[in-house]
Amino acid sequence: MAVLQPVGPGDRADWEALFRGYAAFYRVDARAAEEAVWGWIQDPEEPYWSVIARDEAGRALGLVQYSLMHRSLSGAQTVYLSDLFTVPEARGKGIGRLLIDHVREFARERGYPSVRWLTQEGNAAARVLYDSYAPATGFILYSVAP
Repeated sequence: MAVLQPVGPGDRADWEALFRGYAAFYRVDARAAEEAVWGWIQDPEEPYWSVIARDEAGRALGLVQYSLMHRSLSGAQTVYLSDLFTVPEARGKGIGRLLIDHVREFARERGYPSVRWLTQEGNAAARVLYDSYAPATGFILYSVAP
């Protein structure tokens, strides 16, 4: 069974490999963002968290990153699961569910009303997992340059 560990200063190499794997899955070169994201994770004042799932031997199997998000229609904050990634050989073995459930527990313990996330429409394998939690909301994301 995998164990979850918050990302700490000594986890940079494993975090970087997982983060780059996540970026590659979505065909994004995120290397320029790595220092900023690493800084968020290491700053205790920043409401941004990162957790690695490891096997019994300590090998990094997956990563989840999450933060707080204001919801104007409810007047409350919710938890936004921004990044979820498992190494290909760990897929289908419950690691993604373990990571999502960790974020749900984080939200539940702190009284946040929900956990939200996005995925690409064509990410069929992940959507099987996500659909086991709730149906897709039907919202469509737009992203434009300023």
